[in-house]
Amino acid sequence: MNNNMPVNENGIIALLNVDEANYELIAKCDFGGAKLLVLKNGIELSQRWEREHLNLIAIISQSEVIAPSGVYLLETLQKIANFPDIPFFLLANKVTDNTNRVCLKTGVADVFRLPLRPNRLQIRANFLIQNWRKIRERSTIEKVGEYKTPLIKRIFDIVFSGTVLLCLSPFLLILIIIMKLESKGPIFYYSLRVGTGYKVFKFYKIRSMYVNADKRLKELKHLNQYSGTEGETKAEIDVNMLCDHCVKNGTSCQRLLYADDVSWCEKNYIKTRKAMSENAFIKLKNDPRVTKVGKVLRNTSIDELPQLWNVFIGDMSIVGNRPLPLYEAEKLTTDKYAMRFMAPAGITGLWQVEKRGKGEMSSEERMMLDNSYAETHSFTNDIKLILKTIPALFQKENV
Repeated sequence: MNNNMPVNENGIIALLNVDEANYELIAKCDFGGAKLLVLKNGIELSQRWEREHLNLIAIISQSEVIAPSGVYLLETLQKIANFPDIPFFLLANKVTDNTNRVCLKTGVADVFRLPLRPNRLQIRANFLIQNWRKIRERSTIEKVGEYKTPLIKRIFDIVFSGTVLLCLSPFLLILIIIMKLESKGPIFYYSLRVGTGYKVFKFYKIRSMYVNADKRLKELKHLNQYSGTEGETKAEIDVNMLCDHCVKNGTSCQRLLYADDVSWCEKNYIKTRKAMSENAFIKLKNDPRVTKVGKVLRNTSIDELPQLWNVFIGDMSIVGNRPLPLYEAEKLTTDKYAMRFMAPAGITGLWQVEKRGKGEMSSEERMMLDNSYAETHSFTNDIKLILKTIPALFQKENV
């Protein structure tokens, strides 16, 4: 060990979403004896820290700046009670003046553009870990991009959700009995969803599907109404094929990628990967996983009633953009789509009202409506959307 290196023998550096190649580079760095802990995401980080009382001294996340594991994760960690104030580093492909400004305002310690230069990471990380407290004492970090619910909207949410839950409690009891007669399993369930500012929370619903329905999602992807043209979702990476540019010029591939014994054209790889991940939203037509009672619940949106509890405790609002599953949200991190996360997450919103009963809606239309709401929402417009939602609930559409 270099004698000039700081001593961090009892400290832990958390590595989030770091791929194997970058992990090998980071592992070569001398962090004064600090241990490296590989974690999948911020949720696992917070759970392990709370359960095991980890002595964290830094976090290194491989993520773009404006992404769930980027500045939004840092803002979430900053809100956790007693979570340590430690350097938060990003390994990103895209680094611009705008993203640097966002990082400075949100408190990111440093951003390293990929491909990673381990020597630079070692020098910067060790310096900031040792001097972080002094740096933080001398600077005031301003948080940006954080949506705060207006007081009148929050009061309305609490009164509305609390009143409806109280009035519908007898009906919910009858519904529980009917559901138990049709299918076994829990009445309520939750899934992790991404809401305002990429905040992850528990999203509650009444079960409308048979138990273990999520395990059948892959085999039913051909029913996805956001898939585009048939066969598009089955795109595969063309191996050992020349791109159009190489074919036109009559040359061998000038930009080959290698993995084990396989090689393929980088342009073809990027093109097909883009096609495979083009559609972020998943919604199945005539979903066979839905129970008979579940179809009625969905067509009348009764399965959404437990989300009133999410509204009551402040995770959501009555009106806003729908919170998304993690696998959808992670695909919507570009400037074009990230705007939707700068508005409140809600039970009903623009796309539910504007397009319901008018045929299928493309993912592009849905994202455009989400962005439109984020830019123009107000309490007056929210009341108008609530009034439009009531007749929309009874449109004959299998949603």
